[in-house]
Amino acid sequence: MRYALKFAYDGTAFDGYARQPDHTTIEGAIIHTMKKEGIVKDIEGNFYPASRTDKGVSALGNVLVIETDVDERGIIPALNSDLKDIVFYGMAKVDEDFKPRYAYQRWYRYFMLNKGGYDADMLSRISDTFLGEHEFKHFSKTDKKMDKTKLAIDEISIHEENGFIIFDLKARRFLWQMIRRLVSTILSVYDGKLELEKIVSALEGNDEKLAIYPVPPEGLILMDIDHRLEYDYTKYPIDLFDKGIEKALTKAMVLSELNNGSEG
Repeated sequence: MRYALKFAYDGTAFDGYARQPDHTTIEGAIIHTMKKEGIVKDIEGNFYPASRTDKGVSALGNVLVIETDVDERGIIPALNSDLKDIVFYGMAKVDEDFKPRYAYQRWYRYFMLNKGGYDADMLSRISDTFLGEHEFKHFSKTDKKMDKTKLAIDEISIHEENGFIIFDLKARRFLWQMIRRLVSTILSVYDGKLELEKIVSALEGNDEKLAIYPVPPEGLILMDIDHRLEYDYTKYPIDLFDKGIEKALTKAMVLSELNNGSEG
């Protein structure tokens, strides 16, 4: 049978997401446990990720798909009994042709301590520039393999809560480092470091020289990936991944303080 599994993790506890030799990664830890527990013996053709997040990025609702013959009731308990800083909490049966990379929508949230006294409403007005379909090659880290750099952003909402400025971005897909560069761009326009006219020109596909550097990854969380699936959720790990996300945000706060201190 083929199953979609929903899981959360503290990305700050790993050397990245994708498996790589001699590094402790999220995917590597999951594969190790699946083989150890006999859930998936041969990864090739039986293990499909929906999203590979950057190093330092956490997740509340990432998804992966596995092909397995084991009893479905034991999959999540077996994974959670062995993994650390990763928690599985949802399962759904899917068809053989289901491809997790193709989602209806992805939702990311970025947390930033509001040390600069930013006005969330003004940031929101700036962010409206990015809504809809645009060319985002200037707002991502592209490579030769990336040829589809035009996409549509469905929603950007920004609000302040408990001393944080919180950015929520939703789209079917995002490019490499795109969210962190968009947050950086919005802040730079607010601060008067970038002209909005140049941003609009870049979104139209014109070759603009923009000095855009991504904000730190520790404040970014993949909140959910919507595949229009009905998951069976387990209550057991909820408190565990809540603690994991709280731990990730605490690290983000510390790093934000350090970054702000170095800028002065």
